[in-house]
Amino acid sequence: MNDLTAAPVRSTLEQRLREELAACYRLIAHFRMTDLIFTHISVRLPGPEHHFLINPYGLMFDEITASNLVKIDLEGRAVEPSPYPVNPAGFVIHSAIHGAREDAQCVLHTHTKSGCAVAALKCGLLPVNQISMEFYGKVAYHDYEGVALDMSEQQRLVADMGDKPVLMLRNHGLLTVGETVSQAFLRMYYLEKACEIQLAAQAAGELVLPSAEVCEHTERQFNDPGRPLEEGELTDPDAMQLAWAALLRLLDRVAPGYRD
Repeated sequence: MNDLTAAPVRSTLEQRLREELAACYRLIAHFRMTDLIFTHISVRLPGPEHHFLINPYGLMFDEITASNLVKIDLEGRAVEPSPYPVNPAGFVIHSAIHGAREDAQCVLHTHTKSGCAVAALKCGLLPVNQISMEFYGKVAYHDYEGVALDMSEQQRLVADMGDKPVLMLRNHGLLTVGETVSQAFLRMYYLEKACEIQLAAQAAGELVLPSAEVCEHTERQFNDPGRPLEEGELTDPDAMQLAWAALLRLLDRVAPGYRD
């Protein structure tokens, strides 16, 4: 007799992605970038179906585990049975980007105080410091249209984002994408830090901004470690992999249950 309550059989790759996504939720909670049960992170699963995993709506981010993530399709239908619903606004935003961007394996959206503040500034993100220069020329903007419950907004959101890895949702929040969960998380971590520093600098006095040439050079240093190096220049191609491994060790110490 078949046991209809048995856990779904999952590939090793899906289990790894579940663990990485659950880790990302726990890290967002650890670094205080949550908004209660709201906001969302998703990862696309391999295959032509474009199924993706997203948080179970109603759980705090520090409650999310590999096994309770919800698998849905691009129409918002659950692919596997789950006792949890999916945030409708999360579905509208994430399905739009996963459906349009093959490189957007992971999509991460936050409502942090600093992120929302900079997203509400006419100037947007400025190259105030070394961290923000990582995103020089990499940020798109989407005007606020209300809570993201209207499917017709998807086309405009995707058009505004283009091929950029960062989207500032005006009067709303921040969004990053990545080819991996780790890339999307680390982009968000440093984007949030860039917003915090900008607000502190703007409150303190007149800003000193580097030249466009310096900003472009610094952006390449961050995002193109395989580029031809200038004489005497060093590179650190493994920095982000080392940082992600360190973050997973942190979680294994303080919140090991995320793998369950």
